[in-house]
Amino acid sequence: MIPLDASSAAQALSGVHRATGTSAEEAYARAVWSVLVEPGDGVAGALVSAYGAAEALRLAPEIDDPEVRKARARWMPRLQPSAVGAAIDAARRCGASLVVPGDRDWPVRFDDLDAHAPIALWRRGASAHAESPAVALVGARASTAYGEGVAADLAADLAAAGVAVVSGAAYGIDGACHRAALSAGGATVAFLAGGVDRAYPRGHEGLLTRIAETGAVWSETPCGAAPTKWRFLARNRLIAAMADAVVVVEAGWRSGSLNTAAHAATLGRALGAVPGPVTSAASAGCHRVLREFDGVCVTSSADVLEMLGAASPGPPAGEQGRTDETTRLLDALSPRSGRSTDEVARRSGLAPDEAAILLGFAELEGRVMRDDDGGWRTVGRDRSTRRRTG
Repeated sequence: MIPLDASSAAQALSGVHRATGTSAEEAYARAVWSVLVEPGDGVAGALVSAYGAAEALRLAPEIDDPEVRKARARWMPRLQPSAVGAAIDAARRCGASLVVPGDRDWPVRFDDLDAHAPIALWRRGASAHAESPAVALVGARASTAYGEGVAADLAADLAAAGVAVVSGAAYGIDGACHRAALSAGGATVAFLAGGVDRAYPRGHEGLLTRIAETGAVWSETPCGAAPTKWRFLARNRLIAAMADAVVVVEAGWRSGSLNTAAHAATLGRALGAVPGPVTSAASAGCHRVLREFDGVCVTSSADVLEMLGAASPGPPAGEQGRTDETTRLLDALSPRSGRSTDEVARRSGLAPDEAAILLGFAELEGRVMRDDDGGWRTVGRDRSTRRRTG
């Protein structure tokens, strides 16, 4: 049996989870779920969302639903107290922490994934950078000198500007981005497809240690878990969700980086790509992003900062206060998916009535538009200019 009482749960998580708003039973139950399910399991996510992690564990064997019965068949072989204990012990040995929703360090951006949000996360590193502006820089493992050079320049400039660089710690573009961000003295965050106690690729063991010293290494698979093809694909949604913008630096026609780009587009994250020579197969995926995903053409860090809304012109005299709030408002919007006034208020930290007033001003200025369903989204710069001058 899996102990879910407060004292047993607290003892099991000793040295792994710091109580920062989540009960020991709930945190321990989420650790159990992370052992039971594969990343992104929507059935488990829906149950946990509906009942809470601990109660979902208790009810899962009894729920008479076709989807739950099918899911239960894949969960039950993993329901072993020894497996849960081994994962927690491995986390304790490598100094990893369990982070769950409700904890201070939980990245709230993951809430956008709904039922496919991670049930729990394991982290090496003391700094979460959950609230910092973040950009995911991704690309091919089989990168060229051109791609790695551009990746390093982008990462170093963004890190120096206070932007957290997010990537997947793979060889090629990912590694170049992490190293450049560290060299610039900035923050970088890595997401792994296996446990955070297992350096993958092995050649990046030292790099991952450096990342954990100043940033964070994350995984939703428990310690001891091996990376698999599916887990790499599932991991990509976390890279996209953690970032405010995703940039594909160099990628072939069928690169896994396009999977990250697709997640970014679905989540409404700003999406860009670095163009390459039209004759280069290594950049064919980037050109697909520009053509098929309507990605922003990125040629420098200034383009990326503009995607984040950080490169807008200065305000007229006397309007600094309103413009600062408008910047927060625009940062909370997406050009691709509409968001309600309440959601914009939550993301920007403004009161709902303040957000509504500022949205009205921004609409008059042609900077935002309202969807047919009442949601708000940002307007492209060229369209905004036409509205102001037309």
